[in-house]
Amino acid sequence: MTYAIRMSEALMVDVVRLAVWLILLTIVFVPLERWFALRSPASRRPILPDLGLYFLNSLVPAAVLGVPMAAVAEVVARLTPSAYLAAVEALPFALRLVIGLIVAEIGTYWAHRWTHVSPFLWQFHAVHHAPPHVDWLINTRAHPFDIVFTRLCGLVPLYILGLGSSHGGPGQMLPVYITLFGTVWAFFIHANVRWRLGFLERIVATPAFHHWHHTNDANRDRNFAALIPQVDRLFGTYYLPDHWPPCYGIDVELPTSATRQLLEPMGLVKAISRSPARVSERCD
Repeated sequence: MTYAIRMSEALMVDVVRLAVWLILLTIVFVPLERWFALRSPASRRPILPDLGLYFLNSLVPAAVLGVPMAAVAEVVARLTPSAYLAAVEALPFALRLVIGLIVAEIGTYWAHRWTHVSPFLWQFHAVHHAPPHVDWLINTRAHPFDIVFTRLCGLVPLYILGLGSSHGGPGQMLPVYITLFGTVWAFFIHANVRWRLGFLERIVATPAFHHWHHTNDANRDRNFAALIPQVDRLFGTYYLPDHWPPCYGIDVELPTSATRQLLEPMGLVKAISRSPARVSERCD
């Protein structure tokens, strides 16, 4: 009983923390999307499913990933030469953070790209691409399995390279900082704003860069990086013209119920085509 009470209290603390974050994000992005809107938000779907997925996808992945990541960290600590781990820990934290961001970015890039190639993974990732519009709250409109898989592919390389730790110290917090920064930045790149950021677009992912990832025309299945566009340049999937995508979404309608979208992803495998050569009728 005591354990159940503690778990309930911890859950309530997490919900309150997420509610505070949601309020802060709303204060920032709602005015920005009104003043600098790329497209009119008048045709938005109901907001409640988005809010439900925001809380679900902020709680479930963190709970699911805790045990496997601790196990990976322990295995790496046992199998990796202590001299190597000591050398990594001796690096300045800022340098470790930069290296960690690059390593995690490459891992999540390939995870993200696989979700567009694999029919099994796409059935979950389709939930994120289904809306015919893009705005800041689309960031957490996803299937929890999709988020867990992508984060796992980004975090595991950190621990394998000794950049994460299960024994305290800066290494223990580095994956947390990377995940937190990536999550906040992801809200920004999904924002419905018409900004073009000039030379900065060559350095970091921007709304224009990521909106082209959500396009549903012949140029889809590009721009898989979440933070560093040069990763897409390296692997041949970079695309950023001087105009905005003509349309968003996928080729079929998903169930309107968010619950059904989460429980019935297997039904999407044969229905959704991801051929980048075919232009969707939604762009006509």
